[in-house]
Amino acid sequence: MGMQMLCNPSDVPPLEELDIPKLRERYKHEREKRLIKDGKKQYVKPAGGAVADYSIDPHTPVQARDPITKEIDVAILGAGWGGTMAAYHLVQQGVTDFCNIDTAGDFGGVWYWNRYPGIQCDNESYCYLPLLEETGFMPSKRFADGQEIQGYTRSIAEKYGFAEKAVFHTQITSLKWDDAIRRWRVGTNRGDDVKARFVVMANGVLNMPKLPSIEGIDIFNGKVFHSSRWDYDYTGGSHGSPTLDKLHDKKVALVGTGATAIQAVPHLAAHCEHLYVVQRTPSCVDARPNPPTSKEWQESLKPGWQAERQDNFHRGAMEGFGPGDTDLICDFWTEISRNMKAELEAEGWPELPMEEMLARRDAMDHRVMERMRRRVDELVDDPELAEQLKPYYQFMCKRPLSSDAFYPVFNQDNVELVDVSETKGLQQLTKTGFIANGKSYEADCIIFASGFEVTSALERRWGIDRIEGRDGLSLYDHWRDGPHTLHGTMTNGFPNQFYVGYIQGGLNASVTEQFGRQGEHIAYVISETLNRGGSVVEPTKEATDSYSAHFEANQIDNAEFLNACPPSYFSNEGASSHKWGLFRQWGGGWHDFMRVLREWREAGTLEGLEISVSETVK
Repeated sequence: MGMQMLCNPSDVPPLEELDIPKLRERYKHEREKRLIKDGKKQYVKPAGGAVADYSIDPHTPVQARDPITKEIDVAILGAGWGGTMAAYHLVQQGVTDFCNIDTAGDFGGVWYWNRYPGIQCDNESYCYLPLLEETGFMPSKRFADGQEIQGYTRSIAEKYGFAEKAVFHTQITSLKWDDAIRRWRVGTNRGDDVKARFVVMANGVLNMPKLPSIEGIDIFNGKVFHSSRWDYDYTGGSHGSPTLDKLHDKKVALVGTGATAIQAVPHLAAHCEHLYVVQRTPSCVDARPNPPTSKEWQESLKPGWQAERQDNFHRGAMEGFGPGDTDLICDFWTEISRNMKAELEAEGWPELPMEEMLARRDAMDHRVMERMRRRVDELVDDPELAEQLKPYYQFMCKRPLSSDAFYPVFNQDNVELVDVSETKGLQQLTKTGFIANGKSYEADCIIFASGFEVTSALERRWGIDRIEGRDGLSLYDHWRDGPHTLHGTMTNGFPNQFYVGYIQGGLNASVTEQFGRQGEHIAYVISETLNRGGSVVEPTKEATDSYSAHFEANQIDNAEFLNACPPSYFSNEGASSHKWGLFRQWGGGWHDFMRVLREWREAGTLEGLEISVSETVK
């Protein structure tokens, strides 16, 4: 199957079949019944008891080693995609005295930890996996399996010479700027003393698991684990071969119906005696055609194809298609834009006021979501059950997903949906199971597919006890009311420290492209600082104030949209303000943000930065 297929508008219901005001009321009702006052407090960090400390790695044995004492140019905190791309771009700039440090046992980040059955890429691999042309690698199919992705991450580190430098199974416990030696002192749980001239914070957004704060979580006598620490010793099977044969006589509860559950549920349903799927908010789940990569298509590709495809994906998922654009992706991520393009094209591309354009896009959003809901009716036999599985919110309120196997499992006798939207979650765990909606259920195993600390406070997301900049200033206090940066990658008061993530920058439809471009910018600044004989680089307060003020004044304000969505990690569990929200983006859009950074680098003046020189520079 070629990937350059003709892509037509999707078959959405006509507008006259929808009562949009009535749908808005339904959306509002579904949101409000799920809201919890200070929703962030419904989750806790694991602290032993029935659930193991998540710094423990169930995948790779931790090897004993002596504490490391050394000085290096750059410590990259993280070896997921953010850390891998930062390392790659440092190599491209000629900076090689660095190492990645990670709690995991290998490269991969989220793809290292998450090994649950059925794990695959959620958006197509040809866009998501970076550096395909540079490495010559091609994913085996459109939505690559997690094992393939993790292996590819490791292969990049090997190809570009930084694999053996990495330090794994090591948790950063403290970061302290030492002005006397002009370095960061990096403390770890392995007793290391690393003195790094620069530190790149590539901690990731899907690295710190969270658990529901449920009464009785420590008294349950059965097996408990988080989906990102999958226990194949208990379930049977293995990563890449998920035959869960040890569950044949087990009653299993999977808590959560986000991305993990959609992929894991069919495998659990195929093997366990009885499966409870505990749902607070249903996901929207579209079809998932996943053909193997066509050799003919691969051989037809011209140089620059991946950048072109990534750009096309970004326009379709984030900005909208214009005249002459062709949807190369052709899936639910680009569906609204594809359908809008077809309608506007049929009308001869009229010049519409922005208000009308947004209104029409909103109407198409409702039509696409109604198509998603009707798909549930087609695949689930029981109408009442189908209704419980339908998503009543706008597209992108919750991460959109795809699966051909998820909905049909609810037709099986051994699968039971436990909808806990009215009680906003499980009520209690008992010695023998759980209580939901006032009813007791027996379970041998409870698996929490409850997500990660994505938009919560930095202390919880990063898990580092102390980060102290100049004069002992805490980064957590410095950013208590949200980030304050230059270019989203540096901040005043924290010399030689850089950030990769959703921080005051451009937002790309592919997270790996965004992280890669941040890594490129960071590597340039580090390289220029070293090339100019500098030991310390830091943005001025004026520069960070100016950039932050411009960003805040011109950012695309999506608070109204998020505040109409049901609680999820997208909206920090229904918080009214979104200072750490995922979707705060540069007002001019991704391409304008890239232009701003490119022109800043090309000017060569490092405007807004102060570089100081020390005789101790190597």
